[in-house]
Amino acid sequence: MLPESDSDNIKKPINQPGNEHIPLPVEQDIVTTVPLKIEDWLTVIVMALLASITFANVLVRYFSNRSFAWTEEISIFLMIVLALVAGSAAVARNRHIRIEYFAGKGSPARQRLLARFGALMVFILFALIAVLSSRMVWDDFRFGETSPGIGVPQWWYSIWLPLLSSAIGLRALGLFVRQGRDK
Repeated sequence: MLPESDSDNIKKPINQPGNEHIPLPVEQDIVTTVPLKIEDWLTVIVMALLASITFANVLVRYFSNRSFAWTEEISIFLMIVLALVAGSAAVARNRHIRIEYFAGKGSPARQRLLARFGALMVFILFALIAVLSSRMVWDDFRFGETSPGIGVPQWWYSIWLPLLSSAIGLRALGLFVRQGRDK
């Protein structure tokens, strides 16, 4: 049996009876010029649309042995938008992919330098994606490309890649600036 003073320091699982008074840790969201609620709400809306479209298609298939032809095309588009919107939120919250072995080693000045370098590289990458995909959108518009599934203009889908890539790039630039101010 543990002495009385040591037993107070032992952490019990949160879901055990008698531990209702232990609050769960709440992660504070960072403060940005453009609110992060935009990405959060876009994620919710896109997920709801994706779930609704898929559920409707499953019901139609189950009861009629047919499916909506447009659901696959719209679902793929929504998944791409979801990935880009979530990527923007991840960059703004500094939760983007990095190699922690290198990013977490060394002095605080080195860590800050590597973090700023990473944010700058993310900015450059998504700025290039935005520029190159803008050329693709222009070609889709200029040549009158249509989508294979439902035949709408292809640029209706492709216009979102440069727009959302620009948003990710701007979030990375904001992260770069914030990391320069934090000392």
